[in-house]
Amino acid sequence: MFAFDKRKIPVDKALYERAATFAAQAGYASVADFVAHLLERELRHLEEAQDEEQVKKRLEGLGYID
Repeated sequence: MFAFDKRKIPVDKALYERAATFAAQAGYASVADFVAHLLERELRHLEEAQDEEQVKKRLEGLGYID
C-alpha cells in the first residue's frame, strides 16, 4: 500500500502481535502498512494541533482574542 524507504524500529513482541492482529482484521497487507498508516494519521493530527496553536497565538497578538 505505502511506497516508502523502509526503516526498522524495534517494538516489544506483545505490541507487535497486537498490531498484527488489528492489521489483519482491518485488511492491511502487512503490519508495516498498518503502522505506517497509524503514524501518518497521528503525525497529521499533531501537525494540525500545532497549526491551531500558532493561529491562536497570532490572533492573540493581533488583539482579536484574549
